Amino acid sequence: MRLILSFFVILLLSTLPVYAAVDSDGSTEQAKTQELSKDDAIKALQGIQGEVVSVNPAEVPGLFRVAMRMQGKIIPIYLDASGSYLFTGNVIRIKDRKNLTEAHYQRLNPVDTSIIPLDDALILGNPEAPQRIFVFTDPHCPYCSKLHNVLHEAIKDNPELAFYIKLIPFKQSSKKITQTILCNKSMEQLEMAFSGQALPEPTCESDVIEKNLALAQALNIRGTPAIILPNGQISSGYRSLEDLLKIIAENQVDSL
Repeated sequence: MRLILSFFVILLLSTLPVYAAVDSDGSTEQAKTQELSKDDAIKALQGIQGEVVSVNPAEVPGLFRVAMRMQGKIIPIYLDASGSYLFTGNVIRIKDRKNLTEAHYQRLNPVDTSIIPLDDALILGNPEAPQRIFVFTDPHCPYCSKLHNVLHEAIKDNPELAFYIKLIPFKQSSKKITQTILCNKSMEQLEMAFSGQALPEPTCESDVIEKNLALAQALNIRGTPAIILPNGQISSGYRSLEDLLKIIAENQVDSL
């Protein structure tokens, strides 16, 4: 995600006109208003290749978050209230170390879940469920194993859930095991791997592992477990049952 944001920041800066607004006495211009409208942002950013989609107050006092569409993506940038100063880069909230810029980028650019192949997915829950949740997991990932147990609990709590499990062997030691599981499309063997049991040698050859790793890279998934929610939002890392059910409820789609 940081690589993508960096690319758009470079692109944005390359289109900026080279000038600076200063007062007649040489001091920097002070904000003349406490609000920034969409029209204000469009005027301030004229000459930059991109479309202003929305303007909202940022978490940082005095700044406004501007969503700009550039080359098919929507990126968050920041302007001050006067529209005189542009800020790019990551805004980090110190108390929880959360990268707010990345979070906004993800919210503005949800995953198109229709591009995720289903043929190799292991399904846990109701295959007819209208809301699909994708879980990217690695058989040798301890937190993936913990999350897998939570998925079972979630199904007991709500039998209408459907988890489509995609195997992403980021660990080199996971690749042969993953191939065995994919050859047999076996949820039982995945759960054996999670419990530390040995699996037999693979009985087939395929390029599914390479395709899944390429898909994870394209979706900016750099670790497991990772969950793609019905509306395309990504949640990284382990979630408790309460948290998982909450984010599923908050990120559903009206229809498929």
